[in-house]
Amino acid sequence: MDLKLTYYPLPAFVVSWRFPHNSCIKKNATIRALKPSRAKAASTSAQGRSATREHKPQPTDLRLGRIVRLLMEHATVVVSGTKIAEEISSNRSEVWRLIQQLRGLGVDVAGHPATGYLLRSVPDLLLPEILRPLLPGTIFEKQLHHFYKIGSTNTAAMAAAAEGAPEGSVFLAEEQTAGRGRGAHSWHSARSTGIYCSVILRPQLPPSDVLVLSLAVGLAVQAAIEQVDSRVQADLKWPNDLLLDGKKVCGILAEMNSEATRVRYIVVGIGLNVNQASFPEEIAHEATSLRMASGTEWSRVELVAALLKSLDHEYRALIAVPQSRAAILRRFSESSSWVRGKAVRIDDNGSSYEGTTEGLDERGFLRLRTENGVRTVLTGTVRQT
Repeated sequence: MDLKLTYYPLPAFVVSWRFPHNSCIKKNATIRALKPSRAKAASTSAQGRSATREHKPQPTDLRLGRIVRLLMEHATVVVSGTKIAEEISSNRSEVWRLIQQLRGLGVDVAGHPATGYLLRSVPDLLLPEILRPLLPGTIFEKQLHHFYKIGSTNTAAMAAAAEGAPEGSVFLAEEQTAGRGRGAHSWHSARSTGIYCSVILRPQLPPSDVLVLSLAVGLAVQAAIEQVDSRVQADLKWPNDLLLDGKKVCGILAEMNSEATRVRYIVVGIGLNVNQASFPEEIAHEATSLRMASGTEWSRVELVAALLKSLDHEYRALIAVPQSRAAILRRFSESSSWVRGKAVRIDDNGSSYEGTTEGLDERGFLRLRTENGVRTVLTGTVRQT
């Protein structure tokens, strides 16, 4: 098969290899296939079906959501296994298995098959039934997709976007088994303790403006955290990290599909450490969570709602208000201790250089004063010296 590969390069931004969600804005190549063979076409079709299956909730996800919704609607009474079985078109033994699975996810359900079931408290699960009423008027209100377990929300969102999923589609997971960022790096995604969220955007922007959008997402996350608890003020690390006490609490990964002058779609992935009490040894020295920093547990539902509303505000302003681009750069600079006056080292493809940060240029790239003059940082790992 002959292939014509058209690729419009875009600078990549990489921050700490241990935290891939903070790494870069990735760009997918545009591929035109000429005269594909039947075998190749069949292979491509099979791959497409596989991608489609991943971004659509599997039956177990749907049944668990229905059970939680039913128990919430009858919060003061015991619901029989028979009634639940009728709701999900199954049987009582399957209901019992799913109840056990919900308990494993941290849902406090009392009862057993002989007596029925009662929801002791509203679960802190990121279910569409719980989130949708909290997002009226936002672009994210109607397209909420929830997974109890998924490989990667960004992978699922990219597949959905390629198939035409609408702007504002949100993919949320309780657990990721292959959370990812740049290259083969992984993202630590403990079950029901963090926020693992990807959204599809279709902005009428040139690819050169996507970095500004990524910076705006950082501002949205920062604002959401402060809205829930004003005592917790995260520092923005260029281009898309959020830190608490010098440790990473959130990372952002933006992946883009575009032409030379037009963005087709962008998937923005947000990994936010919320209620983790500890981290694996290899990242414990540079990772933290909102719970570890504040000493209290957070409502993930409240935080996701605040995040999506804040992101909706930032995104609408960027698209509709001509002056918002400059305002985003100014606000990011004011909210970050890394943008100006920070001594840093840039590691880039086996080489490195040092300097002091001197603000952002008009495109959002970091400016660095080195011994050889001012240099614009287009790619590399930024570390404090």
